Amino acid sequence: MEIHVAAGVLVNADGGVLIAQRLPGTHMAGRWEFPGGKLETGEGPRQGLDRELREELGIDVQDAEPLLKLSHRYADRHVHLDVWLVTEFRGEPQSLEGQALQWVSPEQLHRIDLLEADAPIIEALRDRLG
Repeated sequence: MEIHVAAGVLVNADGGVLIAQRLPGTHMAGRWEFPGGKLETGEGPRQGLDRELREELGIDVQDAEPLLKLSHRYADRHVHLDVWLVTEFRGEPQSLEGQALQWVSPEQLHRIDLLEADAPIIEALRDRLG
């Protein structure tokens, strides 16, 4: 199974990044990830990012730039991620789907039980944010 995902790394005024916990009953439930989701048919990565973050967090993305593209193969699926650095958004992120949310410093990310596919994002953030 191949899945194309748009994920956003939201950065707040304090330099923290937002992570979300996967819901029970989902693939890799209980693990942490960067918010986002599957692209719909015919949808571009930025369109998908805007839609997913509006549906999942109730925010409107004002400014985002591509951070990296990566692929990761799990035992049952191959995930292609378009990852965006979201530096400006309107609204306060809230859990509209019941998932736990947490703001963490980029330095804390390596100690959190993030999905394996998200590991390269930590390195890209170190390079970008310092």
